[in-house]
Amino acid sequence: MSKVSIIGAGFVGSTVAHWAMISGGCQIVLLDVVDGLAKGKVLDLIQSGPIAGHAIDAIGTTDYADTADSEIVIVTAGVARKPGMTREDLVSINAGIVRDVVQRVVEKSPNAILIMMTNPLDTMTYLAHQVSGLPRERVIGQAGVLDGGRMKTFIAMETGISPENIHTTVLGGHGDEMVPLVRYSTIAGMPLTYFLSQEQIDHIVARTRDGGAEIVRYLKTGSAYYAPGASACKMAQAIIRNQHHIYPASVYLQGEYGLNDICFGVPVVLGKNGIERIIEIDLDEEEKTMMRKSADLIRSTMAHLGQPAHS
Repeated sequence: MSKVSIIGAGFVGSTVAHWAMISGGCQIVLLDVVDGLAKGKVLDLIQSGPIAGHAIDAIGTTDYADTADSEIVIVTAGVARKPGMTREDLVSINAGIVRDVVQRVVEKSPNAILIMMTNPLDTMTYLAHQVSGLPRERVIGQAGVLDGGRMKTFIAMETGISPENIHTTVLGGHGDEMVPLVRYSTIAGMPLTYFLSQEQIDHIVARTRDGGAEIVRYLKTGSAYYAPGASACKMAQAIIRNQHHIYPASVYLQGEYGLNDICFGVPVVLGKNGIERIIEIDLDEEEKTMMRKSADLIRSTMAHLGQPAHS
């Protein structure tokens, strides 16, 4: 049975644990520095097992020794966005947390695959890649699955068509300059323009980019966790089950899409080794411009890490 450790027992981390427990097939370790928090949440989760009929193989802990030999480590630890705060505002606070967490988990699980969820996502994934010393195939940022899911939701809401028939492609950074690729998004293989007006499509693209911030505005004291948790669980499943699914994910680029020394959302094939392949799709000039703007925004955030901002 695969061992999956989740670092951070806040709303996102505990929701990842919930989805993972429902999916089954893995032992779950939920860790948090706050004494009793992870233990209490796991106790609640495993008590739901006999009622809901799902697995109950999980522990809550404050001790990184309990995470040893994890196949996957999902990092959710960090401060969540508050109203008026962008993901980029979080960098100085969360960088210190991510450095400490990554060093500790890699020491205990040197063969693990890291799935990063801490915001600002692409910058924290870059930092985790640098700190961990792991190959880029094993340091993966979760963003595109969530952003694509949001876009799919908004298309379904506009058209009344089942999300199962909708395919979306959202690349770039996990922030205000993300790149929902309308040309590569379809409904049952047909272009979005067959079902939606340009005005509707523009509205969907704008709402997708604003998806996380919209939820923050409603919650006022927190950010999304159900959909992010489900997204991370989906990626972990693809790795554990060696499914070779194509998902957008933030990965360290070495020339792909004309970008170097940056973590950026692109389509990848996920399997037992983590990222099995990076897929480069043809982009038109407008799409390339959007990708460059997104990369520039990430680099401006990376500058707060004291890292080089060259391309």
